[in-house]
Amino acid sequence: MSDAREAKGRLALAPWSMPVAPMDRLAAIDVLRGLALFGVMAINLVFEFRVSIFERFLPPTEAASPLDRAVETFLIRAMDSKAFALFSLLFGVGLAIQFDRLADNRRTVLLLRRLTVLLAIGLAHLIVVWNGDILTEYALAGFVALPFLFGPRWLLAASGLLFVGLYLTLPPLMSLPDPAWMADHVRAARHLYGTGGLMDVLVFRIGELAAIAPLHVAVFPRTLALFLLGAFVWRTGVLRRASESRGLLFSVAIAGLALAIIAAGSKLAAVTLALGYGALIIGLMSNQFGSRLLAWAAPLGRMAFTNYLAQSLIFGWVFYGYGLGLFGRLGAAAALGFGVAVYAAQAVISQWWLKWHNFGPVEWLWRRLMYGSPQPMRFSKAAA
Repeated sequence: MSDAREAKGRLALAPWSMPVAPMDRLAAIDVLRGLALFGVMAINLVFEFRVSIFERFLPPTEAASPLDRAVETFLIRAMDSKAFALFSLLFGVGLAIQFDRLADNRRTVLLLRRLTVLLAIGLAHLIVVWNGDILTEYALAGFVALPFLFGPRWLLAASGLLFVGLYLTLPPLMSLPDPAWMADHVRAARHLYGTGGLMDVLVFRIGELAAIAPLHVAVFPRTLALFLLGAFVWRTGVLRRASESRGLLFSVAIAGLALAIIAAGSKLAAVTLALGYGALIIGLMSNQFGSRLLAWAAPLGRMAFTNYLAQSLIFGWVFYGYGLGLFGRLGAAAALGFGVAVYAAQAVISQWWLKWHNFGPVEWLWRRLMYGSPQPMRFSKAAA
């Protein structure tokens, strides 16, 4: 009966609200999103779940092992900011894909609803689960980016570069707390996050929001810039013609890496290296060998929303006092090892889930609330 109801529901859906058949999806985008998810997970885990986010802004107070120091240094140089920048770029690509796929007379309403649902989920995640959330910022940046999607391709490129320039040149609109406050806060966080119950952690987490806000304000122009540049990249058609544009993609990858080396330590490096990473993966995916080599990451990317929130729930239980209480007690290497295990398990679960379903659970909910109509959860080979 449930399959019959879903089949009936599919017939009632407008063509642009139907799930994209697997054969019509751009696997390279899913793969890139799945790989970016690993970088976001690693940074969140080592620098924000394991210890207070403010520890990285203070001189080390405890002697870490050489392995832990090596892990932290590698993550900062190779992934910190770059993974988030790449995720932002891909969000812009996804927003443009949705915009171009929707009917003209429904675009504005549906995309505003899509971003509003994302904002609601982000705020719930930010307050109830973990205050390192990026979904709220993405929703707000999406509202600002949406009008630009109605403009020509050159406007997306020009406005994206303008916001990159603002990100690189504008002084911080909000400043971090002074070091003495951060040092006291780190000590309080170690105690409360490590030993507090659910309500203790919740109250402390909400109290941190005002201090964490400057971090989001500082990167907001970059997030908006990458949304617009991602939309521009999609509109160029290079992602749909990757095999024909392989030379261009690898040239961008080399240029991105070179600029990141030249601008090492600057805010520009995160943007150029993210673009380089993206171009490299898309280029590799444009041939059969690369597609087979990286295909395992596609299910992770298709369920990135679900996997991102699941990571927060898992890591919160592991590190906070209402769970295992390992906050401040686990080294960077051990934490990253645990994160790799979680990521690997999510890769297996995502692949299994998508054999039978069109979407991850949270992705399905997002679509259901966006369109306001039933969405076919179970995968139908006939429909594909």
